[in-house]
Amino acid sequence: MGERAPLVSIPQAPIPDHGTAEWFSGADGATLRAALFSPQGKPRGSVVVSPGRSEPIEKYFEVVQELLARGFVVLVHDWRGQGLSARALPDRLKGHARGFKTFLGDYAALLDAFGDRLPRPWIALGHSMGGCLTTLALAHGESRFSACVLSAPMLGLNTGGKPARAARALAWIFARAGLAGDYTLGDRGDPFAQTFARDALTHDEARYARYMAQLTANPDIALGGTTWGWVDFAFSACAWLRRSPGVEAIPIPVTIVGAGEDSRVLNADLKSIAGRIPHGRYLEVPGAFHEILIEIDERRAQFWAAFDETVEALAPRA
Repeated sequence: MGERAPLVSIPQAPIPDHGTAEWFSGADGATLRAALFSPQGKPRGSVVVSPGRSEPIEKYFEVVQELLARGFVVLVHDWRGQGLSARALPDRLKGHARGFKTFLGDYAALLDAFGDRLPRPWIALGHSMGGCLTTLALAHGESRFSACVLSAPMLGLNTGGKPARAARALAWIFARAGLAGDYTLGDRGDPFAQTFARDALTHDEARYARYMAQLTANPDIALGGTTWGWVDFAFSACAWLRRSPGVEAIPIPVTIVGAGEDSRVLNADLKSIAGRIPHGRYLEVPGAFHEILIEIDERRAQFWAAFDETVEALAPRA
């Protein structure tokens, strides 16, 4: 068991019962944070939750509670560069990355560090960037999972009407011209200046306010805008998945749930990837913004129905 790590608790989002956070070592020895939660009674299995870009463990406390109620052990982690895990640059608000291989090494290290405490079967659950990296891990041969459910995974970037090829080329050039650590187009993306009306990630104002309160309670878990290095990583990861035969070799059921009004990722790419996975399927939540897991109850329920349908045969309810 690793050294105990802190978790942020606020009245609107207390730490779920029967859980603690720990530090563990990433692929290159970087100090990373994860949290493990256990249900009451005999568990049905384990769910490994991989958040999206900028999202700390604390944002997923509600998801953790819902998984615990379903009888699963839950492991949630901070990717390197966000939450309380090690950050790559002195300015900790910069959302930075150096390719995706280190992320995959961290993911394997996470499973190795906690694997003995995760009863089978294992279910992968990833959102946005976390969904992209989970898919990459599976396509690179990660074989310990029995099923996977993804929320609006980053399998194709929405460039807001700008030519995607030109945007990718620009990121590639800047990331290799000594500007990898600079904010993309100089946009700092101050996380404390975001507003519900402007962010357009969910229709649920209360859940949005809850997350902002978590950031206020501990600003160290916040993350700002992306760097050119991060954008280059994102384009490269999506391109690898589009062309790699590893996607067709994923042997487990994979359910991809898209948001009908997503402004961050392209649902056409989600459908395409789902169609290439032998046991893949694509579902869409009409009217949902990108953050399906903090959407209004009616839309979140559609995600959970898809999750339950995917895992029931593998981990039946008692």
